[in-house]
Amino acid sequence: MASENPAPPDALPPTLLGLSTFLLARTGRTARARLAEQLAERGLRLWDMAVLAALVDFGPQAQRDLVRRLGIDPSDLAKVADQLGAAGYVERSRDQADRRRVSVSVTADGRALLAELEARARAVQDEVLAPLDPAERRVLHDLLLRVEQGMPE
Repeated sequence: MASENPAPPDALPPTLLGLSTFLLARTGRTARARLAEQLAERGLRLWDMAVLAALVDFGPQAQRDLVRRLGIDPSDLAKVADQLGAAGYVERSRDQADRRRVSVSVTADGRALLAELEARARAVQDEVLAPLDPAERRVLHDLLLRVEQGMPE
C-alpha cells in the first residue's frame, strides 16, 4: 500500500537507519573514501599510511609482524614497503641472524609524511564529524574504541 506522503527518492529506509551497524558502515565508507581522496593527491593509499603509522608508533618491525599487526596480505605489504622504500619513506634490511627476515623502519622523511597525512586525516575527521560538538566527538571515539577492543580477532 502506497503512503500518502511518499518519501523523497534519496531517503533511506527507516529499518536501515535503526541499525547502528548500517550507520557505522555507511559513515565509515564515506570517511574512508574522503581519506582515500586525500591520500591519492600524494599518490598514496590507506595501506601506505597504516604502515607508516605502525612504524612510527611501534618502531622498526619485521615485515611478517607488520602483516600480522595490520591484517594485510604479505604480497601487498611487500609492494607497499617497496613503494615506500623507493620514495625514501622507509628502509628495509635483512636480519643478519635470519636472512629470510626483513626488517622495516621509517625514515625522517617518512615521519614527516605521516605527520602531513595525519593532518589530512584529522581534517577529514572534522568534516565527517562536523554535526557533533567536541564532547560528543570524545564520547563517540570512546564508544568506538570500546567496540573495536571488544571485537573478536
